[in-house]
Amino acid sequence: MQEQLTHLRAEALAALEKVSNAKELEEWRIAYLGRKGQMTQVLRGLGALSPEDRRAAGAQSNELKALLEQRFAEREAALQAGSAEAIAASEAIDVTLPGRPVQIGRLHPITQVIREITGAFTAMGFQVVEGPEVEWDYYNFETLNIPKGHPARDMWDTMWIDQKNKDGERPLLLRTHTSPMQIRYMERHKPPVRVVVPGKVYRYEATDATHEWHFHQIEGLVVDKGVSFAQLKGTLEEFAKRLFGIERKVRFRCDYFPFVEPGAEMAIDWQGRWLEILGAGMVHPVVLKNMGCDPQVYSGFAFGMGVERIAMLKYGIDDIRHFYTNDLRFLKQF
Repeated sequence: MQEQLTHLRAEALAALEKVSNAKELEEWRIAYLGRKGQMTQVLRGLGALSPEDRRAAGAQSNELKALLEQRFAEREAALQAGSAEAIAASEAIDVTLPGRPVQIGRLHPITQVIREITGAFTAMGFQVVEGPEVEWDYYNFETLNIPKGHPARDMWDTMWIDQKNKDGERPLLLRTHTSPMQIRYMERHKPPVRVVVPGKVYRYEATDATHEWHFHQIEGLVVDKGVSFAQLKGTLEEFAKRLFGIERKVRFRCDYFPFVEPGAEMAIDWQGRWLEILGAGMVHPVVLKNMGCDPQVYSGFAFGMGVERIAMLKYGIDDIRHFYTNDLRFLKQF
């Protein structure tokens, strides 16, 4: 037994010296100290010895096991220390290296266009305000001259919030346009008012190259004494020239919106054809009353446009879905 222990000691220590990584160290432990390892086999063989030999062999076996466990722990610590040094060396900063440009993000193209549009209007004296995306039916429809049952409601594919009042009606919805802020703002402010309202709106409709179930609008409102349709035309023409170039031509044609009277659409001359970019009109007398303004004293105009449509025209984009696929190849172009 003594000869066997001496041979095992020499073999195990020699094998341990050749260990160079954590995987090899674990294999060594299993081979010599594991439940089926050589050291365990030696200890199990003690039962076949005489009591006198068993006592001496047992003491030697325990000494060898303690030695192997100690050397295992030392080798493990040495490998861990070497690994930490290697990692530290690989992550060290070489101050002699030339500087590298810092990778930074950029504004989303829709945000860029919103800032460009609102910037054109703030230069003309408008103030930028925002409103809630979850809106009351009262502000989204009723106060804008679109009462319950009015056929004009069919113009907006509404996404209602599944929360009913005591009458079984659903008064909350995801706003279908930014126009509710006309009433909300006028409830807290007195004329003269000049505001633009950027924000996200929602429509329950299928998605394709020119339609999304959510998109962005910018609403504009002017209320004061003596506001005229000529001022509306002048303001929007100036906006078109600021955004699309000083040579840009515009055209106004009659259109219908429940909250303005008369209503109009504005188109721009784009590559030899007229393209509509926004709707506008004089604020309807009913809406002025709902704002708390006397239509005999005050008048105003309002307008609204889709930001994605403006961006698609400006940058030649043929599919609105590109804005929301998070494809960096697309987003980095702006």
